[in-house]
Amino acid sequence: MKPLAVQDQRVGIPRNPYYEQDVVYVFKPCKWILKSIGIWPDFLEDTNKLLQKLAVGLWNLVLLFALIPFTLYLALEKDLMIVLSLIALETFCWISVFKYWSLIACRPTLKYCIESIQDDWKKVKRTEDRDLMLKYGNVGRNLTIICLVLMYSCGFIYHTIVQYAVGTFIDAQNRTIKPLVYPTYIGFFDPQESPFYEIMYAVQSLCGYVVYSVTICACALVAVFSTHVCGQIDIIILRLQNLANEKKITNLRPRLVKIVKHHIRTLKFSATVETTLQQSCFLEFLGSTFLICMVEYYTITNWKVNDTVRLVTYFMILLSLMFNIFILCYIGDLLVEKTGNVGALCFMIDWYHFPVDTIRSIILMICISNFPAKITAGPIADLNMTTFGKILKSTLAYLSFLRSTVE
Repeated sequence: MKPLAVQDQRVGIPRNPYYEQDVVYVFKPCKWILKSIGIWPDFLEDTNKLLQKLAVGLWNLVLLFALIPFTLYLALEKDLMIVLSLIALETFCWISVFKYWSLIACRPTLKYCIESIQDDWKKVKRTEDRDLMLKYGNVGRNLTIICLVLMYSCGFIYHTIVQYAVGTFIDAQNRTIKPLVYPTYIGFFDPQESPFYEIMYAVQSLCGYVVYSVTICACALVAVFSTHVCGQIDIIILRLQNLANEKKITNLRPRLVKIVKHHIRTLKFSATVETTLQQSCFLEFLGSTFLICMVEYYTITNWKVNDTVRLVTYFMILLSLMFNIFILCYIGDLLVEKTGNVGALCFMIDWYHFPVDTIRSIILMICISNFPAKITAGPIADLNMTTFGKILKSTLAYLSFLRSTVE
């Protein structure tokens, strides 16, 4: 084993000399988005906390100013086909608003989770441990980047190219109608007159940025936190393997105590992550089931009328929505598998060579591993690949019902 640590003269404990750049590397894409919408927990002075509060207040004002007139428009619209064509967009926006409020409320526990990850990086002593953590950190980072590219690309196309393709048109009352991303109720003001149109378009574009950013953040946090847990579990497994492979069993009890403490700390961290993000996962679970069905319907509809721009846009949105829920289910499956592997390894090592007290401790680790860490959508379902398959089946069933009802 190659030692990695150097001595920290301030606190007298070993620390990873590369931990700062490692933490920056893992968190950079996620941190940039979280800070831009005021969710990233600030560790600095009161000035930054004030800016964070101002950012949260501003974004909430933007969201409500854009979505309340949109909701009133749909509530008063009598044409069922228009409502059907816009209901998915409204649902997606309001689900993102609820996720945003949930993440704001969870900032103290998010801060705890981020600090725990920093501490784990700081305590790395061996090169192979750092390599394992970088391996899983890179997985979380790459999933975040893919989600970011897909979601922002869909948002940019929908807010610009699709609106340009719609263009200005004349309605039944012989009025010139300029396109808006979210149709607006005209009881407060006429959104087609200047400068109201320009203000509304700018506010709706900012609203779109927040909505897409919140969706990315919810998936990114699950990806980064859960892959970190997987990395810690692999380090624990490596410790157990090294313990069992040594021919001379010396200082066995204190070394096993460290492994058990590490295991317990990792499981507590995983439980905190699950509790913190289960509301966001619950909203993502419900929203994906409905939104994937609706976007599939829009895709089929635009395929029939040969609207290429909208067809490509809806296909990209469908791909993005499916990828988001796939991330949560895939990582949930990976988390269950990894945390369950600890118990399997404890049984497969040469435990019968150990003292009786040590064997009892290993039995406890096996028992704990029978209740693996997981990601849940509230009390409804565990997020895993089985759940992902059920979501896709449900969307196809709803799509068939919707087509038979509308057509």
